[in-house]
Amino acid sequence: MSRQIRSTNPLLRRLLRLLRTEGRKNRAKIWLDLAGRLEGSRRSRAEVNLSSLDRYTTDGNTVVVPGKILAAGRLNHPVNVAAFKFSAAARRKVIAAGGSAFTLNQLLEQNPSGKDLKLME
Repeated sequence: MSRQIRSTNPLLRRLLRLLRTEGRKNRAKIWLDLAGRLEGSRRSRAEVNLSSLDRYTTDGNTVVVPGKILAAGRLNHPVNVAAFKFSAAARRKVIAAGGSAFTLNQLLEQNPSGKDLKLME
C-alpha cells in the first residue's frame, strides 16, 4: 500500500491551492499545469540557470519556472522571470540586466488569465 507524501511547506501548499483555484476560475491551463509540476517532489522541480534563460528568451518575454532560478551564466537582455524560488545572486543578475524577478503569487495577481507566458523547465 503506497501513500502519497505531500509537501509540508505551508507557502507551497497555499500557492498550489491558489493556482488551482485561479486556473479553474479563469480557465487558464497554465496555472493548473504549473500546480501539477510544483506538486511533485523537490528533486523533480526545475532548476534553471541564467545562461538557459539568456539562450531561449528574447527581450521583454515573461518566463515562468516551476522551481528555482540559479545564477550560473549571464543574462544579456531584460527578461521578466517568475519562479517559486530564486538564488540571491540570480535575482540580482536579473534585475541588473533590466528585467524583473517575480514570485508566482505576484505573477498570478498581475496576469490571472496566464496569457503571453512562456513555461521553462
